[in-house]
Amino acid sequence: MSLTQRVKLAQELHDGIAQDLVGLGYGLDSLLFQETDEIKRAGLRSARFDINTLIEKVRSEIFELRADTHEPDPLGSQPELTHELNKVFEEIIHNVTEHSQATRLTITVIDNGIGGAHPIENHHGLQGISERISALGGHIDLHSDFTGTAIEISLDLLTP
Repeated sequence: MSLTQRVKLAQELHDGIAQDLVGLGYGLDSLLFQETDEIKRAGLRSARFDINTLIEKVRSEIFELRADTHEPDPLGSQPELTHELNKVFEEIIHNVTEHSQATRLTITVIDNGIGGAHPIENHHGLQGISERISALGGHIDLHSDFTGTAIEISLDLLTP
């Protein structure tokens, strides 16, 4: 699909589904404001959070559609692989948090590269990962040597 076609599709998503979701969210906000029953309010808040999640997903897709794939990919040299793996991990994590009733999640990524993954001044990738996991109350273990790199992320999940 050409960039022009992708931009057109992004515009249609923005002007259609994204705007409809925002409007639906405003409607729920109005109902939330008027509702006094706490049980009903909790259900409305849950639906509102779900709509916010959908809005973010649509915005992400719009951004991806508008991205010029001829520019270097900041995440790696294989943009299609990166995109697909992001989608795979997004679905796995969604299934764990929504359906598995798990109380803990551990993700391990191991490569057989040259190693050397360690914090470097003015490079914030590993620092950002560590900060994000820490903010979620989780823990990250990193081991990197000449045989490759292993990163393990563990965190407790909110119980339903």
